[in-house]
Amino acid sequence: MWREISRIGKKLVENGLVESHFGNISVRVGDRMLITRSGCALDEITEDMVVEVSVDGSCALDMVASSETVVHRAIYSNTPALAIVHAHCPFAVTLSLLEEGDSITPADSEGQYFLGEVPVVKGGIGSGELAENLSSALASHKTAIVWSHGTFATGKVLDEAYVLTTQVEHSCKIKYWYDLAKNK
Repeated sequence: MWREISRIGKKLVENGLVESHFGNISVRVGDRMLITRSGCALDEITEDMVVEVSVDGSCALDMVASSETVVHRAIYSNTPALAIVHAHCPFAVTLSLLEEGDSITPADSEGQYFLGEVPVVKGGIGSGELAENLSSALASHKTAIVWSHGTFATGKVLDEAYVLTTQVEHSCKIKYWYDLAKNK
């Protein structure tokens, strides 16, 4: 499974959806999850850079797992997700800062069809508050944006979470350009 995580990590970096050492990826396997290590370069993931931790509670490997492990746990506990991709998509982050409400409505037809409204949630990186707010939003949406931080996308498999990540960023890019042109 680490090879699939590595493949998605490379795609995220190659497509400008994260800088190499930011973001994280996980997959749920029963009552466990495989998650990228804290600070690992997503375009250079090896077997040693993915750790297995419990979904149900903290464990010793939490010390080396992603700083967002608590958030992934909450998402897995409160949604049917089996895969999560967290990226720092630049247009999604920008729109989260510019929009006044608690969601972003895509302007493009694909975004409207595949995403609908995308919740924007708040909470400190890796905090209990973020875990609660994000898992609540993802209980009824497949994607959400953390204000000033990045996107979280869920799926039954990593490819689904990756595609949703690309869709959120594409829709945010279109909305940003549309709003810019409309307000000239």
